[in-house]
Amino acid sequence: MEVKLVSENEQSEASIAISDTVFDRKYNEPLVHQLVTSYLANARSANRAQKERSDVSKSNHKPWRQKGTGRARAGTAASPLWRGGGQIFANSPDENFSHKVNRKAYRAGMSVIFSQLVRDNRLLVIDSFTVEQPKTKELSSRIKNLGLDEVMIITDKIDNNLYLSARNIPRLKVIVASQADPYNLLRYKKILVTAEGIKRIEELMT
Repeated sequence: MEVKLVSENEQSEASIAISDTVFDRKYNEPLVHQLVTSYLANARSANRAQKERSDVSKSNHKPWRQKGTGRARAGTAASPLWRGGGQIFANSPDENFSHKVNRKAYRAGMSVIFSQLVRDNRLLVIDSFTVEQPKTKELSSRIKNLGLDEVMIITDKIDNNLYLSARNIPRLKVIVASQADPYNLLRYKKILVTAEGIKRIEELMT
């Protein structure tokens, strides 16, 4: 299939051929959901901890005798049923939230996302996109001239000037093709990819 190249020169009518395997797949909502869920889960860190009944500072003495008091039986003040007692199924700092997604499923899911972006006209392809100097104002002006607001730019390799120019602009992100992830592809309104970036994505997804 072919898509029209976006150009800062409005007179341009050039187009580029892209792979049907990567950019023309039927939408698969369960697979996309699995990818996004696993991405967010793998980004979590286990930084919370709670005390179990063996960790709380309580006496091991039986609070009162077993029978004859009219109260419920109690063996320890560290019981999770008591205020100040241990937690049932306490959270641990070494808790593992990671989800595993097979490589084949991941590539298929990413191709589904890219295909849907093309169908929704959210994926734009440009021949090249570089800046000569790290100037935030210049880059911001060029983005506005393209009619873009919230956009993620994907290139084949790191352009240091482009990265430095973009880092202080809100709702603008610059990454290389290998850093593309399902969450940000769906989050940004527009995805601007260079022609070389398209080739790199096709290599990664096949």
